[in-house]
Amino acid sequence: MKIAIRILVMMAILLIGVDSAFAGGGSRNGTGGANELAIPVGARGIALGGSSVSTESGLDALFWNPAGVANMTNSATASFSHMSYIANIGVEYGAVAANFEGFGVVSLDVKSLNIGDIPITTNDQPDGTGQTYNPQFLTAGATYSRALTDRISIGLTVNYISETIAQVSASGFGVNAGVQYKDLGDVPGLSFGLVVKNIGPQMTFGGPGLLVKASPTGSTSTPSDPFNRAPSFYSIDAAPFDLPSAFDIGFGYTPKLDDLNSLQVSFVFENNNFSGDVYNIGAEYGYNKMFFARLGYTMSPTNQDPNYIYGFTAGAGINYDLGGISVKVDYAYRSVKYFTSNNVFEISLGF
Repeated sequence: MKIAIRILVMMAILLIGVDSAFAGGGSRNGTGGANELAIPVGARGIALGGSSVSTESGLDALFWNPAGVANMTNSATASFSHMSYIANIGVEYGAVAANFEGFGVVSLDVKSLNIGDIPITTNDQPDGTGQTYNPQFLTAGATYSRALTDRISIGLTVNYISETIAQVSASGFGVNAGVQYKDLGDVPGLSFGLVVKNIGPQMTFGGPGLLVKASPTGSTSTPSDPFNRAPSFYSIDAAPFDLPSAFDIGFGYTPKLDDLNSLQVSFVFENNNFSGDVYNIGAEYGYNKMFFARLGYTMSPTNQDPNYIYGFTAGAGINYDLGGISVKVDYAYRSVKYFTSNNVFEISLGF
């Protein structure tokens, strides 16, 4: 296990060393791509302000830390969620996981963005041609997680990324790797988590939408040609873009109360390559392992207002056993400046 932790730390150091702007990524806001990778999923983690890197378990941990999936209590789990994101974008998410005894947990998940129809405009018709296009943004991931001991678990996710906008598209892949450690320093209830996210090669857009009609005079307005030559096209080379890589380190504490009441507090520090450092804190109160109330807060002190748009989060959840089938219903709220707040609804089934 020490080797796994060393590998994760080395990956994080390498990322920071490769790009001097990584630690101060606020100077690069808005210059990255594939930002759908950074859109959170999992109502519980969102309600906790993204602070559950060290405490999330089961299928809910896929986005926050794949190592936590190894701690699922069911043989198989399925989860489905819908988020009303900013600018009326819908985020649809589905995931399944199966626990193979002696091998580990294998999970699959898909996240897609429902952006809606956008009018097509041109230089000659700036008000629209009457036609529309619908951008398609999708990620599909495969995860392997394993509990090495009763305290230590690891996880690895490989995400396929696909983006299509009108007649141009780009595809690529990114890797997430994480570790969780329970009862850190032999302190009961103290947990530690470490994860690196979205490590992968640059992506580049291509396709017929980047073809431009050429003319003998160098103008694209199709002037008259005395030589009557056939029309030809040249291709615009799109610049490559980086993935929104991040390095998260988190701690959590679950004090022992009694058989009916539970409390969990968590904290995460995130360093990423396209914004300032982010701090996340959260707390969850549970009653009878059935009803849960959650609060969280996200802040980025290195970013001056109004650059950072997220803040307060809250949510609730209900867990219920239907004769061998566990049902979880969770809701999360996330405040957003300048846009309507995010609302997340999620249902999970365990078998």
